[in-house]
Amino acid sequence: MNSMKHPSAGQIARAFVSARAKGQALSDYPGTIPADITQSYHIQDTAISLWQDDVGGWKVGRIGEPLASEFGMDRLVGPIFDRHIVRATDTPTISPIFAGGFGAVEAEFVLEIGEDTPENKTTWTREEARSVVCCVYTGVEIASSPLATINELGPKVIVSDFGNNASLIVGPELKGWQGRAFEDWTAETFIEGASIATGTAAGLPGGPFESVRFLLELSAKRGMPLKAGCLVSSGAITGVHDILPGQSSRISFGKDGDIFCQAVKGETEPEAFPAAFEN
Repeated sequence: MNSMKHPSAGQIARAFVSARAKGQALSDYPGTIPADITQSYHIQDTAISLWQDDVGGWKVGRIGEPLASEFGMDRLVGPIFDRHIVRATDTPTISPIFAGGFGAVEAEFVLEIGEDTPENKTTWTREEARSVVCCVYTGVEIASSPLATINELGPKVIVSDFGNNASLIVGPELKGWQGRAFEDWTAETFIEGASIATGTAAGLPGGPFESVRFLLELSAKRGMPLKAGCLVSSGAITGVHDILPGQSSRISFGKDGDIFCQAVKGETEPEAFPAAFEN
């Protein structure tokens, strides 16, 4: 992606990474909001280089109209780090949320990449994207940022802070996914026992494989082709639902099982960014 580097990219990236490592909220955006989405990804690249963990997957989120037309894309991405990928069990998964920041749960379908993808292939069809997917799982993205207004400020800000991702909970494999219509990939979100919303993978424009296609192209252009085992959280199925520390949620995938989450106040992660703890 070719664009002039954002003049305060390092400052913004360091501020977000430090706040995340300290489990602290930010009262305002820590710098000048990027002029375009490419500058936002430059900030994200810088932040990834500062965070002391490997990228184990990517969240793909929607960009709605009219901004999708403005940016020339209807999706955005953010890294999911290895330490923040957890496997669901029968007991609630403890999910840290930034107190004073933004927090939400999102029902997702998680697609696993089965092979290393070519470094120089920057154009993909949806069928080609489907062909590199080896497994599909139920999942929950915990979207959280130190900045409470991150979603209100829009995609350029979301991209610049790891795509507003905090963690990914991976549930059981979606049995028979290869032959099931997207209308049969269902989810229902409950918070504190109350049903909030329902949806299916058919509600994602182009479906989950379009999310993979978009990620494959963007990642190659960024010089970060996907590797075998990479997990792709393909988009919110029932919407983005605010959650606070102390609240519980259940995401039901019908016959494909449930995932239980318990939101808690985020703690410090000194191993993620040691420089944030020097003073």
